[in-house]
Amino acid sequence: MKEAGTFSIVSENQPVPGCTISGEILPGVQVFSLAEDTDISAECYPVEVLQWNLTGKTILNDKDEKKDTDVNEDEVVLKPAYHNIGVKAEENTIYLEIRFRKETNMNKVIKAGEVFQLKNLVPYQDGKIVNMDIASDNNMKFVVMAFDAGTGLSQHAAPGEAIVFALDGEGIIGYEGKEYPIKAGEQFHFAKGGLHSVKAVSKFKMALLLVLD
Repeated sequence: MKEAGTFSIVSENQPVPGCTISGEILPGVQVFSLAEDTDISAECYPVEVLQWNLTGKTILNDKDEKKDTDVNEDEVVLKPAYHNIGVKAEENTIYLEIRFRKETNMNKVIKAGEVFQLKNLVPYQDGKIVNMDIASDNNMKFVVMAFDAGTGLSQHAAPGEAIVFALDGEGIIGYEGKEYPIKAGEQFHFAKGGLHSVKAVSKFKMALLLVLD
């Protein structure tokens, strides 16, 4: 993983014609770059896997359910455990896979097989910060947050390595004495123990993926 700072997973993982590419960006988190008309053959995992299309369109073929599911740009689907599911790229596509552990606690609003957008899970509220834990266990936490303009989180230390995903609007990440503007579509990486803060410039939504030792 790169040094702390704002970056773009999409810009750094562009598809190569005719190829599929994958790489780990955090423990249990992989980024996939699939060129148009490429595919990954059906695979079965003993745990639930969240697929988040950052760009492009894929068709998920669940061979057990004999069902196809379209996943478009900025859409997420939770793939059920013990299902043989293949992925085909209808166009150049970049997506993340988060593989949860068997002991992971999943929010009941998330239903396996249903397609949704992370930014639509939490509403804005005047003068407040709205928080939803998507999944958590002893090794990770995945959270979505909505900040009203001008609200924020005061400086605190990160208990693990993490990535912030800006989903909507604009914010400022304070990190180790510096300020980093961040807007929808960008990411920010910080290391374990890094002092950081968050402030919403406008209404701002973000997801936080935290990996604990």
